[in-house]
Amino acid sequence: MSPVTTPTIPRIILGIDPGLQVTGFGVIEVLGAQLNYVASGTISTKHLPTGNLPARLKVIFSGITEVIGRYSPTEAAIEIVFMNINPQASLLLGQARGTCIAAIVHKDLPLNEYTALQMKKAIAGHGKAAKAQVQEMVKRLLKLPQLPGPDAADALGLAITQAHAGHALTQLMQTSGDARRATGMYVQGRSR
Repeated sequence: MSPVTTPTIPRIILGIDPGLQVTGFGVIEVLGAQLNYVASGTISTKHLPTGNLPARLKVIFSGITEVIGRYSPTEAAIEIVFMNINPQASLLLGQARGTCIAAIVHKDLPLNEYTALQMKKAIAGHGKAAKAQVQEMVKRLLKLPQLPGPDAADALGLAITQAHAGHALTQLMQTSGDARRATGMYVQGRSR
């Protein structure tokens, strides 16, 4: 008699590379160790006046909500942004990121956060990978016929990072009740 195997439930992961002008998104399906491309693209607010922040945030919120509705992800990953030289630009980017997070939690999706360094290490093997290297590695890992755009590639890279890190951390958390505190830097993307 052959052993009964339990079917693996696919994980659908949404990755988001937030931006006020262009927000990248990428959706992958994870079945065991296999990664499958589902969709990717960008949500652009370039057609709106730069001074109309509420309208731009509404486009981002609606776009992320639409992506979630169309592809029914089971979890999400978003990039953590850091302060750059221009504080005003950082504030605007933070508002775009917050809008993406609001759309995700509005749909009750579990969300993990990763730095660009963590994503680049997971995708290209080192944290100083250039955009072109990330695009090429995402293309190879997902067996895409052509390079994804830079924003979509970063979003797909975040989804792939979540596929690898999220699976390992979920198993670790199931093993130990204290694992969440011990691995908080990776589970939530930052140290406590």
